[in-house]
Amino acid sequence: PSTAGAVQALLDLMPSSGDLRERVRFEQRSVVDDGYGNEVTGPFEAQFERSAMYLMRPGNEAMIAARLQGLQPVTIIVRFDAQTKTIRPDWRVVDLNTGRTYEIKAAEDMDRKRSWWTVVCIEGASA
Repeated sequence: PSTAGAVQALLDLMPSSGDLRERVRFEQRSVVDDGYGNEVTGPFEAQFERSAMYLMRPGNEAMIAARLQGLQPVTIIVRFDAQTKTIRPDWRVVDLNTGRTYEIKAAEDMDRKRSWWTVVCIEGASA
């Protein structure tokens, strides 16, 4: 399928408020002093929590190969707001119900209506 077709298929799946049944926390790596005056990457720190909807992505060849390696592609959708629009690929998502972590690959306003923020993730990847 074309890229435009894939985007339209995703837009057709955009949730309503009642579909946001999961609870997730978005985390960003901190910057800490290493004791020698240098700033280095520190541990992940919680930024905020949101209700979310998960879309397990159907398999093309690359996704099937990823699953065989223990990596699960997933799209997480949250409401668009001043905080969610700051999510970047160097952040991670933590499912508050299961404790699973997801490495963020991309985050974007896919519907271009500032209603939903779409976060493309991989479960099982090192964030």
